[in-house]
Parts: sequence; C-alpha cells; structure tokens
Amino acid sequence: MLENMILGLGSAFQPEMLIAVFLGVVGGVVIGALPGLTSTMGVALLIPVTFSLPPQVGLAMLGGIYCASTYSGAISAILLNIPGTSASVATMLDGHPMSRNGEPGRAISLATFASAIGGVASVAALLLLAPQLAEFSLRFGSPEYFLLAVFGITVIASMSSGAMEKGLIAGAFGLILSTVGVHPLTGTMRFTFDMPSLYDGVPLVVALIGLYSIPEVIDLVKRAREEHGNDARVDASGFLAVIPEILRQKVNLLRSSLIGIIVGIVPGVGCSVGGFLAYDAAKRASKTPDRFGKGAAEGIVASETGNNAVTGGTLIPLLTLGIPGNPVTAVLLGGIMIHGLRPGPELFTTNAEITYGFIFSLFLSNLLFVPVGLVIARFGLRIVQVPPAILAPIILALAVLGAYSIRASLNDVWIMLAVGALGWGMAVLAVPRAPLVLGLVLGTLAEGELARSLALVRGDVSAFALGLLTRPISLVILGLCVFAIAHGILQHRRNSKFLE
Repeated sequence: MLENMILGLGSAFQPEMLIAVFLGVVGGVVIGALPGLTSTMGVALLIPVTFSLPPQVGLAMLGGIYCASTYSGAISAILLNIPGTSASVATMLDGHPMSRNGEPGRAISLATFASAIGGVASVAALLLLAPQLAEFSLRFGSPEYFLLAVFGITVIASMSSGAMEKGLIAGAFGLILSTVGVHPLTGTMRFTFDMPSLYDGVPLVVALIGLYSIPEVIDLVKRAREEHGNDARVDASGFLAVIPEILRQKVNLLRSSLIGIIVGIVPGVGCSVGGFLAYDAAKRASKTPDRFGKGAAEGIVASETGNNAVTGGTLIPLLTLGIPGNPVTAVLLGGIMIHGLRPGPELFTTNAEITYGFIFSLFLSNLLFVPVGLVIARFGLRIVQVPPAILAPIILALAVLGAYSIRASLNDVWIMLAVGALGWGMAVLAVPRAPLVLGLVLGTLAEGELARSLALVRGDVSAFALGLLTRPISLVILGLCVFAIAHGILQHRRNSKFLE
C-alpha cells in the first residue's frame, strides 16, 4: 500500500497533473461563485473535455472543479446573500451579517481557510480509511437513512432560537414543499398543477436563489431610497490575519471535519446537510450561542469546514464500492467508467497509480483554491461598495440567469420569483428562512427512505417501528434525535426566561 501511495504522489506532481488541477480549481471557483451554476453542472460539462486526456489527468481536473466549486459558493453567499451552491446555505447565516457589518474580507478569509482544512481532512480520511469506512456505510439501510434525515430535521429547533414557533412553521412548510412532484414509489402526482417542471419536485437551487436573492433585491431598493450615497467603509485587507483566529478553533475544526466526513460517507445526504449539522453542533457547543446569526466567526468556520469535509467522504463509497454519495459523484462515476476504470478493489491494486494520483491531486486542489479564491474574492469585495441602486438590478439579473441556466426552462424563473415572494414575506414577518431550506432538503430524503422502509415490511407500521428498536445504528441515531429535540426545547426555555 505504501509503495502505491508513493507512486500516486509522484504522479500527482507531474506537470500535466498540476496544470489540470490548476485549470479545474480556477473553473470550479468561478462556477461555484456564480448563482445557479452547480458543482454537478461544472463536472458534467467538462467530462467530454477529459476524453482525450490520460485518466489521472482527466480525474484531477474534475476533482479540482468539485472541491473548488463546493468552497466558492461561499463567496456570493457572503457578499450577496445568494448561495452560489446549496452547500453554502448555512454559511450565509453568519457570513452575510459579517459582510454587512463591514468585514467581508474577514468573512471570506474565514470561509476560505476553513474550507481548505475541511477538504484536506476529508481527503486524508479517503486516503487512510476508505475501505474500512466504506464497509461501515454498507450497514446503513433505508431505516437508518430515514432516521438520519429526521436527525437533520431536528436541527430546526436550535436554528430557531428566539423564534422557535416561527422556525418550526417554516420547517414544516419546507417539508410540505418537499412533497411536490412524483411519489418516489407509487408515481402519484402531487401538487404539480400539470407543470412538467414540478414533476421532479421544487428545484432546490432555483428555490435557494429565489428565497435569498429576491428579498435582498427588495432590501437594496429600500436602501437606495433611504441613502443618498454609499460611504460605508469596507475592510478588504488582512486576508492572512484570520489564520490565528481559525487555529484557535481546533475543537470546532475537528468536530466539523468529522461530521462532514461521516455525512459524506452516507450516500444521498449532501454537502448542505454537512454544513447545517456542523453549524448546529458549533452553536450547541458555543459559550455565546446568541451571537450566531449575527456574524459569528465560529458559525462560518463550522459550516465551511463541514460542507467541504463532505467532498472527500462522498468519494469513499464511490471509489471502493461504486456507490455515488451525491449527484456530483454520480457524474464522476460516469467519468471514471468512461476512462475504462471500474470502482472496487481493482482501483487500489491494478490501477493504484491512477487512483492514488487522483487522491493526492485532491490534496493539491484543496490547497490551491486558497490563493485562487482569495485573488478572485479581492475583486469580488468591490461588490459591497457598489451603490444599492446599481447592485439591485445586477443581482436580479444574476438570479434570473442562474435560475434559467439550470434546465434552460422559463418555468424555473417563475418558480424562483414565486419562492422569492415567499422569502420576502418571511423576511417581513421575521420568519427564519434556513429551517424552510432544511425541511426542503431533508424532506425528500426522509420521504423516500420511509417509503422504501415501509415497502420492505409491506406497509406494516408496527413492524417498521419494531425494526428501528432492534437495529443498533438506528437506536444510536434515535438517541441523537431525542437529545437534539430536548436540547432545543431547553435552550428555548432558557432564552425565554432571559428575555422576561
């Protein structure tokens, strides 16, 4: 194994590999920072480009896009309050408030370095623990996936501190939205209104763009009327000054990395869930949880470490078992097989140089997007100094183009505007939007796994419930769910007594 790693390390530093990684990272940063252009789209578009390249070079370029785009969604999330990718939704909760407080440079720097740490940690897990962790992931069945989604939904309680009732209502509405589309087993149409664009459900990225961009545009229009000029001072310097601040958060970094890696190993969960769970864990462990949502550095670090740690985790079941962990790795699987490679033990024996070369190139990608991201972000920081009257139509145009570009459908633009109107109403009523997003993301996963679990016991609910209580992993996740709910209720009571 050590000999294969050495061969892979040498392969990763070949000139053509370094060029491929650089091109992939630059393309990934640009794709992730533009709302509507997802990691999946970037990888899919470049697979044909890799046909004529050697396997390890092509995979290195695709890996660079995957890692860099997962990180760079934070740039637009922080500066514009629009998530470049769904992975960066949790980052907005503290990233944009910090930017509005005059520290966009600090927010982006925290996100950049935390992303690199999470990404490197996940690739280290991929390198050292892939076969063992992949074997453990095989123990997860539909009941475990269902409970894992339920555990993610319990995060809503702690994310809604100070407004738990409103947060729970928003989360419930998100769950309702997740039922739009075709039933995963029966094929029944639900709430589609005969619109083909809703057959697959409410498009997540389209919904995210509308939910956060339209309220931001309306807010900018209001500010343009109230302000006669934009004389706000912006701290755009000191990118490296945050390194000591991040290193002081060793426990947060370690906890968030572990959460992201574990979430990544479980197929079908996704980067956004890793970011939310890491953010929630950081908030629970913080001595000052009331600062979260107002520009807390711990929140940015937790979210970005967690969602980027998912990237390496998703590759563990992909390379060892051929099971893609999310849509991006599903596309990557196609790229791997196009080059004549077959996931499984052969990748780590017969094709060891290619496989380990690809893994070490991921290390380089997670390190390289730091300087590339900061250079691009330095130009992006000028966005916050643009007068609101100019910035508002630019954001609206980006939102429309982003929503349309995903499936080249005008209906997606109307869906984006409808969800945007909902988001504006929630902002007016001070209803948190993050619980709605979490309900939408996890509702689809929970419903699908619940339907499959019930199908296995022929619809016998009592047999399903008994099965949950006799499966060790299910019992552990159930215990975590109970703890999370109890902790959220106690925290809400403490906050209520403090306000009284």
